[in-house]
Amino acid sequence: MQGSVTVRMAAPAEKIWELVSDITNTGKFSPETFAAEWLGGATGPAVGVKFRGHVNRNGWGLEYWTVCRIIASDPGREFAFTVLGPGGTQVNTWRYRFEPVEGGTDVTESYELHPILPLRLYWMIAGRLRGKTNTEGMQKTLERIKAVVEG
Repeated sequence: MQGSVTVRMAAPAEKIWELVSDITNTGKFSPETFAAEWLGGATGPAVGVKFRGHVNRNGWGLEYWTVCRIIASDPGREFAFTVLGPGGTQVNTWRYRFEPVEGGTDVTESYELHPILPLRLYWMIAGRLRGKTNTEGMQKTLERIKAVVEG
C-alpha cells in the first residue's frame, strides 16, 4: 500500500522544494490533481496548514475535492501532506524528499495508504492497477517538475 519514484534533477534542492511546497503549483505538474488552494488564511507551507486539492481520479471524470494537512515542511529536505477523509481520518500520505547529489538533487515522491480496513480492502481489489497508476503519475509529476527547474 505504498510506492515511490526518484528522479535526478540538475537544480538545487531548495529551488525544487519551493516549487513543490507551493501547492498552488500542483495543477501544473500532477496528472490527477489539477488545482489546489490554501485553507484557513494560509499563504504558504507549514506543518499543520491545510489545503484543498481538486482531483480528477484516473483521468476519467471522477472529480472531487480533498482536504489535506501538511505534516512535514523542511525547506530543501522534505515536504509531506496527509489526505484527510471523513472525520479527519488520515487516508494517504504523499511525501517529497530532496537529496543533494553531485550536480543536482535526487527528488523522491512517495505515497503510503494508511492501514485502515476500508483501504486494505480497496488495495486487495484494485491495488495492482491503482499502484501502477500512482507510479506512472509520480513519474509524470517529477518529469514535469524537472522540465521547469532545468528549463
